[in-house]
Amino acid sequence: MHILLASTSPRRRELLSLLGVSFSIVPPTDEELLSPHLSPSEQTRQLARDKAQSLANQHPQDLVIGSDTVIEIEGKLLGKPENMQEAETMLLHLRGQCHQVHTGVAIIQQATHVSIDFVETAKVWIHPFDETTLQSYLATEESLGKAGAYSIQGKGAQLIEKIEGDYPTIVGLPLWQTAKVLEEQGVVLPNPVEEIYQLKPYANWMDFG
Repeated sequence: MHILLASTSPRRRELLSLLGVSFSIVPPTDEELLSPHLSPSEQTRQLARDKAQSLANQHPQDLVIGSDTVIEIEGKLLGKPENMQEAETMLLHLRGQCHQVHTGVAIIQQATHVSIDFVETAKVWIHPFDETTLQSYLATEESLGKAGAYSIQGKGAQLIEKIEGDYPTIVGLPLWQTAKVLEEQGVVLPNPVEEIYQLKPYANWMDFG
């Protein structure tokens, strides 16, 4: 059984690689279209499904993994900033507050009618950082391509006071639950997920363990 990761995210590739499984990366062919009637958590579930399904149709024998991450604050969804001005607005909105990170995962194998999806949620508290800290972080341009305009595994860790929940979920792939679903589908994991969560072998994971 071959695994396809329907993602262009290096973070999801790195997290999945921790399990030691062999997989290929194929960019999803769908457009990320938001549905205003869905809650942020259901939105990320739908986006994950769309990504996985876009490849499952073309590769019916393969086990396809799609994933998507969004930020929710005060009931509203924050995605990825399109430019630095939007990134600054997002970070100012998050400053000094707690928000939720929802990561949806869909695992589909068309030929065997496997279709599993789930959403994991974690909470993140952001420091009430000052203007100097904000501008220093924006200068790294790390905000671009990141939901909520920050990267917990990068320099954005300095903005975070604490987290509650699964660290890999915040990075972009809830590794524990993903590993358990893969095992249920007969995938042998060379690196047991229990050991990975003990070692926390990923950038800044130990800081938020």
